[in-house]
Amino acid sequence: MKTKLGYSAARSRVVEWALRTAGLVAGLAVASAAPAAAPAASASGDFGPPRGAPIHAVLTSPPNVPPPVARNYPAKVIVELEVVEKEMPISEGVSYTFWTFGGTVPGSFIRVRQGDTVEFHLKNNPANKMPHNIDLHGVTGPGGGAASSFTAPGHESQFTFKALNEGIYVYHCATAPVGMHVANGMYGLILVEPPQGLPKVDHEYYVMQGDFYTTGRYRLKGHQPFDMEKAIDEKPTYVLFNGSEGALTGDHALKAKVNETVRLFVGNGGPNLVSSFHVIGAIFDKVRFEGGTNFQTNVQTTLIPSGGAAIAEFRTRVPGSYVLVDHSIFRAFNKGALAILKVDGAENKAIYSGKEIDSVYLGDRAGANLNAVTKATDALAAGKLTLEDQVHAGRELFAGTCSVCHQADGAGLAGVFPPLAKSDYLAADLKRAIDTVLHGRSGQVVVNGVEYNSVMPPMTQLNDDAVANILTYVLNSWGNPGGRIGADDVKARRAAPTAAAGGGH
Repeated sequence: MKTKLGYSAARSRVVEWALRTAGLVAGLAVASAAPAAAPAASASGDFGPPRGAPIHAVLTSPPNVPPPVARNYPAKVIVELEVVEKEMPISEGVSYTFWTFGGTVPGSFIRVRQGDTVEFHLKNNPANKMPHNIDLHGVTGPGGGAASSFTAPGHESQFTFKALNEGIYVYHCATAPVGMHVANGMYGLILVEPPQGLPKVDHEYYVMQGDFYTTGRYRLKGHQPFDMEKAIDEKPTYVLFNGSEGALTGDHALKAKVNETVRLFVGNGGPNLVSSFHVIGAIFDKVRFEGGTNFQTNVQTTLIPSGGAAIAEFRTRVPGSYVLVDHSIFRAFNKGALAILKVDGAENKAIYSGKEIDSVYLGDRAGANLNAVTKATDALAAGKLTLEDQVHAGRELFAGTCSVCHQADGAGLAGVFPPLAKSDYLAADLKRAIDTVLHGRSGQVVVNGVEYNSVMPPMTQLNDDAVANILTYVLNSWGNPGGRIGADDVKARRAAPTAAAGGGH
């Protein structure tokens, strides 16, 4: 017992000493931390009151970015942003009622300097039907400004904040139901430049991903309303850059020249999906991930969370069409998350000796050669669609959808994919041909006396007139007997009971 008591007393003294030491250490830690308060405040961007006359911010529509701030002092910056609800194309022949900041999806790009005092004016257009507000992730304050900016149609709200932290930040509407407002396109980016500015580059572009939920399936023509059930289930119809399919392709592609530097401000409005942002054929020299101050170098693909952003920089080395994608790859080629950076200039065989990326790999939305498809769509709507229109449109769609397997000349791949040229299987039953495209085929099939056993997936991404045009093109090419299939024929087969897939390719 004596030993135990002695041990207990000793242990108590050790514990008491430890507690006192901990208290002393804690006190020293607090004392040593106190002098660091001033530097921390400076680091967070509190550079004092604004100087000079107030400045009205230059706002730009995507993919454009306002010019660098080019100031060495904090200023009062006035931002005026209007909410506009408007119907716009989401895909070819498909419209959607977007809710926007500044009339575009994503909303206007805002650029300020760290330490600036921002006087923010949010205006809700009188023709709008909904109240809206704004939550800027670069704001230090309740709701990122949402608590102070709830605005009814025909009204204007104002609040002020100091841009304490540098970085690239998402802003979005935060009016209930928040997810619906974001899903309808209410998001954008605000850049808070560091005091010294960003290093100079040749081009800066604004690209923002979003997922959209329509009642109609992918590319179904006409006006498509928002589908809340799909949004809750996180099953988007479209995943897009800058609010519409093809927004950054063809004549709208981003542009640069060889040996120029490119800075991409890339945001992800969500509301649900994480983006795996990648530029095919380029390696990012530097990525400021999650919009913060740290960066990585030599990056192939960078994750951008919903409600997050990144800054990706690289130098162009050789000419060509560089494809921007969400590398969750079905989103790129089957939901629309695809854009193009067109780089012009002299080739450099020492770096890359091959040809530019083939349009087949880019998909039918990546090229500038969709005029025939647009013409056929317009002619169908006007009741003036000709066989020639269908063949021309079908040729373009075939190149981006079917020729990878069946080859550009319809010859197929020996022992793997059956030919479409002079195809006895195709000509024998046009309804079966339509069903094959719509629902796919697997198992054995004999074409022109040769047995094939492979799988063709259903082409569910194609709408009725696209299927009709592709098959009409095939029927009138490569020695096939001719004929014509209309969108109504495809529509009827789509509505017919589906037989078990199999028995052919």
